Amino acid sequence: MMIGITLNSIIRADGSPKYAMISMLAGAILNIILDPIAIFVFNMGIKGAAIATIISQIVTFIINILYIKNFKSVKISKDSFKISINKIRQVAMLGISSFITQMAIVIVITAENRLYNLYGTNSKFGTEIPITVHGIVMKINMILTSIIIGIAVGSQPIVGYNYGAKQYNRVKQTLKWVLLLSTIVSAVSFILFQTIPETLISIFGSGDELYNEFACLTFRIFLMLTICNGIQIASGIFFQAVGKPIKSAFITLSRQILFYIPSAIILSKFYGVMGVIYAGPVADALAFTISVILLIFEMKKLDKQSNIKED
Repeated sequence: MMIGITLNSIIRADGSPKYAMISMLAGAILNIILDPIAIFVFNMGIKGAAIATIISQIVTFIINILYIKNFKSVKISKDSFKISINKIRQVAMLGISSFITQMAIVIVITAENRLYNLYGTNSKFGTEIPITVHGIVMKINMILTSIIIGIAVGSQPIVGYNYGAKQYNRVKQTLKWVLLLSTIVSAVSFILFQTIPETLISIFGSGDELYNEFACLTFRIFLMLTICNGIQIASGIFFQAVGKPIKSAFITLSRQILFYIPSAIILSKFYGVMGVIYAGPVADALAFTISVILLIFEMKKLDKQSNIKED
């Protein structure tokens, strides 16, 4: 799985995004097909689901491995496997933002669960409902967030190539399209979360009145400013593409670590489990502000660089 994911990113960067997409879709679709067959037809239960997942991962791995002989810009030799500290440093710096994003999710979930356990006992929702519902809501939000990430990551080769070639107008044009599309997805998410939260939560099963009440509160309050997330996510990936990992990491950290966790801790002391929910829009607003400020400064720099190049 690890090699498959790594090769998938390299294949995309090599100029074969369709092949990379096919390899990912092949594994995902195969998993969807094999799951019910293994679980229900062969009566293997959870074990069957696990085997289906492993088979799908192996298929994706094989498809990506087969691409190695077709690399356009890379020729693999013995020298390719020599350790280069400089290259490792460059890769690590550019990838630090993605690493922080994944680790931040783990830290945030841990903090949320501890706060819900601490204050849930004194609320009408208890501890199990907030933890269960919040996890489901975040999974639904992640589906729509993944679309934004896909748009932004898809633009990385275009942004990186043109930035390196000093085609700054193309960089700005690409960024504008990414921000526009990301905002549209965020707006659709906002409308869905505010209008049909009961329908969305029912996808994962039904619950009692308290369960549904907390789900609606989480969708409508915690994700109140989800419309701003498109800018924040896209800007973080943009700075990664132009080789500015510090700004990218700062934007990534700002929402989850710098703003959300402190806000959740402070507000939960006053409002209990509702304080954890209120922390969502507070963090989104602050992270959005930081992202916009950094983007404005970067756009001004690109304008100056474009003018210098024309002169």
